[in-house]
Amino acid sequence: MSLEDKYDAALDLLRRLDPRHVEKNLNSICTLLQHDNSEEGAELAQDLLSSVDTPLKLAKCKESGKNFLCCDYNRDGDLYRSPFSNKYNPPTEDDESPYPSSVLRELEIKANESFDVYRDLYYENGGYSSVYLWDTAEDESADSLKEGFAGVVLFKKEAEDGLAKWDSIHVFEIIPEGANLATYKITSSVILDLLTSKADNGLSLAGTMTRQLESSQSLSTEGGSLEWAHLVNLGQLIEKSEYNIRNLLQEVYFDKLKNILLKDLRSLGNISEKELENQKQSEVVKGLQGRS
Repeated sequence: MSLEDKYDAALDLLRRLDPRHVEKNLNSICTLLQHDNSEEGAELAQDLLSSVDTPLKLAKCKESGKNFLCCDYNRDGDLYRSPFSNKYNPPTEDDESPYPSSVLRELEIKANESFDVYRDLYYENGGYSSVYLWDTAEDESADSLKEGFAGVVLFKKEAEDGLAKWDSIHVFEIIPEGANLATYKITSSVILDLLTSKADNGLSLAGTMTRQLESSQSLSTEGGSLEWAHLVNLGQLIEKSEYNIRNLLQEVYFDKLKNILLKDLRSLGNISEKELENQKQSEVVKGLQGRS
């Protein structure tokens, strides 16, 4: 079996396993792939870890004392970089760990402050948010804002009773198309985990939805800077992406579940009322067919 076939088989297996235990299942598959300590197995496991979304974890910044979100994009081995101190947790003196350029770090600080306001407005004074940026230009001395860069915006919210969890991951890339135009490519994933009860017989609903959004936006620097233009455009697009996913979850999945429960499985009304409603619908359809 080729490396590509193993990768596809692993993803196919994860789709069929309980999404509430995706992290445990992913670690088990990666352990199995690396059992022979081969370079191919290690490479395949790394690809899986970077492509499969798992619920976000929290860590505490040693300097600021604030909690931040951990993901594959601020990880270096077993270390996670804090967006507040720009240092890895636990602390390390390894100079080879990846860091954003000085220009991008300034934008990262502003982005964390901006999306924290967004979190406070849309997540009802709760949850956590973190933003991480990295350079994409091959020339390390190039201006990241003019040459383009990438990043990830993270949100996490958990209900007080622990019965509902929401994790959203927005990975984006900004590609300059000119002095006043840039293309934004955003891949948004939402991990939803709902429980009616913590008891074993409670109803559970869990899964991941991923959508992509690409848009070309003008970089208006009137009354502001290029940093401000990117923050405004990025904020609007992520707001749009989260709104679309939330509507899909509500209208497609939850409304469909409601229809199944109330119509296909068990009606709330009596049988005579349901039969009368169906009869009226049939008459309307016949009338429309007779006019055509």
